[in-house]
Amino acid sequence: MNVVSILLGLILVSNIFFAGIVIFRERREAESAWAWLLVLFFMPVLGFALYLLLGRERLRRLRLFEWEDLNKLGLKEQLKEQSGRIRKGTYPFRNPEAARHRDLVLMHLARNQSLLTENNEVDIFTDGKTLYDRLFRDIEEAKDYIHLQTYILRNDRLGRRLMALLTEKAKQGVTVRLLYDELGSRKLTGRFFREFRAAGGQAEAFFPSRVGISRLINLRINYRNHRKLAVIDGVIGYVGGFNIGDEYLGLNSRFGYWRDTHLRIRGEAVYALQTRFILDWNQASHRHDIAYTPNLYPEPVRTGRVGIQVVTSGPVSRAEHIKNGFLRMIASARKSIHIQTPYFIPDSSVLDMLQVAAASGVDVHIMIPDKPDHPFVYWATMYHVGEMLRAGANVYLYRNGFLHAKTIIVDGEIASVGTANMDNRSFRLNFEVNAFLYDCSVARRLLETFREDLNVSEPLTWERYRERPLRIRFKESVCRLLSPIL
Repeated sequence: MNVVSILLGLILVSNIFFAGIVIFRERREAESAWAWLLVLFFMPVLGFALYLLLGRERLRRLRLFEWEDLNKLGLKEQLKEQSGRIRKGTYPFRNPEAARHRDLVLMHLARNQSLLTENNEVDIFTDGKTLYDRLFRDIEEAKDYIHLQTYILRNDRLGRRLMALLTEKAKQGVTVRLLYDELGSRKLTGRFFREFRAAGGQAEAFFPSRVGISRLINLRINYRNHRKLAVIDGVIGYVGGFNIGDEYLGLNSRFGYWRDTHLRIRGEAVYALQTRFILDWNQASHRHDIAYTPNLYPEPVRTGRVGIQVVTSGPVSRAEHIKNGFLRMIASARKSIHIQTPYFIPDSSVLDMLQVAAASGVDVHIMIPDKPDHPFVYWATMYHVGEMLRAGANVYLYRNGFLHAKTIIVDGEIASVGTANMDNRSFRLNFEVNAFLYDCSVARRLLETFREDLNVSEPLTWERYRERPLRIRFKESVCRLLSPIL
């Protein structure tokens, strides 16, 4: 027996052994297991190394996102009271849309401990320049503290402008805390934060590498904190899809104009954003943990009538809370569903629900970008929109740059805006946050924006989709098989 035969035999035995490990560890998710087995088949041994780096680690065993001071907010009592009164039919809803969708409200209360607040005002931003002008103005006017969290922070003109402003506020005595994801902001160095930290500002990376010599050696690299939010003085909150970088101002020639959706919130929903930031911050920081003080949760300056539940999800959760919210919204649709997402790679439950809605006479509209930022993800997206075309949905390709908005609107009554894409990564692997909105006026504003985007979009018809060449069909088929792990 020659050396080559021995090596091939060892590789075969190793692959069978590794396959058994994959099947055992992924026994709760058959789709993910099959996708990893496919990788292992085409890349023996190396595929398992990728699995160890990118596969599902049992983060649920880790005691993450705990805050002892959370009990001081009385949240458990509020959740119990609100849930009990809604179930008994005695809760005094201020918002008729929230009352009509009490089942969705109850689900988020029970599964995500997401309190319903109905005294909020919401501004919608779809343009980067307009958003950053408003955000930077709010930062300039901050008196007490600034909490800012982002997935991507660039060392470019916008990033340096932000850091200069945060540094100035720190010099004024304002407490400034900046949390960023290490993978999303992997090009940053300590020099970028030097002046900011010297002024008293605090910056922390989420899930930093345990090996200082290289950020690529990080066994938690697949678990990304994709949340983008801000809380200023406890009275103003931001959440949505915009990160911090020049491309979000449309200054990257590769993408062109950047179309996204972000919310500015005033009201008690800011408290939920505040709690989310504190939980994430205390997990990342080992020197500057935030302790409860009354100024973290001040009385709202102004109130409106928009109902909001802030819902979070991530790999430490036993349930896919944001995805379940989408499922409940889709199931409740009677007239229309409008979705804008850069990546449309739903799992079978969401895809089936959307196809059932389309077959039941609900007008399903899905808008995606016409250009890829990640090729494998793009071709998987094209496969899945093809399935929706087959079911009778309307699909549009956004052509005025890059569409990054993460929005779903149902019947012009309720909506969800946040950081979660319509894909498996957002449902299962990323740490995400979405605002579920119960208000006709907000839903209609989002719907008007969707209709405006139709003017710079092109319909993708079933006839046109069927004419795609064989090489495109092959790419879609391969990427579809990998979609559970993209």
